[in-house]
Amino acid sequence: MTSTIRRPLYWAPTILVSIAFVASGIANLTRAEHVASDMAHLGYPEHFMVLLGTWKILGAAAILAPRAPRLEEWAYAGMIFDLTGAAFARASLGDGAMMVSIPLAIASLVLMSWSLRPPSRRLAGRPFELGEDALVGAKPKGA
Repeated sequence: MTSTIRRPLYWAPTILVSIAFVASGIANLTRAEHVASDMAHLGYPEHFMVLLGTWKILGAAAILAPRAPRLEEWAYAGMIFDLTGAAFARASLGDGAMMVSIPLAIASLVLMSWSLRPPSRRLAGRPFELGEDALVGAKPKGA
């Protein structure tokens, strides 16, 4: 895929995810009534909104920040944990397919953004693999 095509395919979901996380993060931090009601319905304590809102905004900033690939990886992982946890919590309470599918749809945008990152936004080296190098204390080949 050429960079002319890949660039907008990367930035479109990245911007949408960032907007979603900043907006919901602000709603958490300001304890918006509908968000506080949802959090109570899901069984989360009110003080959890401050922590979640802060992490959401920082996560959105991290996936937009240039030259921070490790931080970006952690942010993407946190977003997936947040969104799949939200879907699971909703499904566990029987909230219905629509309420479960919304966080999963946003999670698919997160995965799209992550998978389409340009090389400059990726960690250097090979993709993760288990093997001898994964052992604690093992030295990388050629070291």
